[in-house]
Amino acid sequence: MQVRQTRQSSVLQNSVVVFSRNYLPLARINIKRAIVLLITGQAESLEFGNTIKWKVRSPSIILEVPEHIRLTVANPERLWKVPPVNRREVLRRDNHACQYCGSTKNLTIDHVIPRSKGGLHTWDNVVAACERCNSLKGDRLPYEASMVPRVKPKAPAHPAVAFAEKFWQAQQEEDAEVETIVM
Repeated sequence: MQVRQTRQSSVLQNSVVVFSRNYLPLARINIKRAIVLLITGQAESLEFGNTIKWKVRSPSIILEVPEHIRLTVANPERLWKVPPVNRREVLRRDNHACQYCGSTKNLTIDHVIPRSKGGLHTWDNVVAACERCNSLKGDRLPYEASMVPRVKPKAPAHPAVAFAEKFWQAQQEEDAEVETIVM
């Protein structure tokens, strides 16, 4: 009985990739949510070559849950607003690292073009910086201080777009590994 319980719970720990109606990968969801979408007809199974299918049994049915599902309902894309420019969101966008030296300690916010020189408090002008780099740069322009951010600052991407980019990059890496093994 104990072994069966462990196997059942391990299947329920898996996740499924959900695609929109127009095949844009949206997110990873838990297998329980995928089952609800499949049973209610809000999603259909997608099969890419060698996809994994998990069998989930209930007293009345045996359901095969695929690794990828596609929504069939016409849901308008969720409205998403660009988050406000604040310390928490800037640190999240910059992966909690100084954009000048890479340090992860004593982080502050730096205006690439200082506000005193006409710089605005916008996503395109704000980066995470450690206290040391922020004080070294001071009230100077990046070229005056010889300090250019590692990555050009920009507003964060829509979560679905960010997920889609990561998903397709992982798929390409997987395909490259398979090609290497085959050759």
